[in-house]
Amino acid sequence: MTTDSLLTEQLLTPKEVAAMFRVEPKTVRLWAKAGKLSAIRTLGGHRRFRESEVHQLLYGVSEQRGSGK
Repeated sequence: MTTDSLLTEQLLTPKEVAAMFRVEPKTVRLWAKAGKLSAIRTLGGHRRFRESEVHQLLYGVSEQRGSGK
């Protein structure tokens, strides 16, 4: 990933990510703590998640569910 794409990539809040996965925001924070998602910290200490990484995890999870595993 280039520096330009990092600067222009959409960042999502834990609440936004939670809505995509239909889980609570606390679950998303636990995923970040466990290393399933990498979080970027704002100057205020809030977590933000890269949209591309969230989509990658979301589609990977949905593919596994769809394959009967």
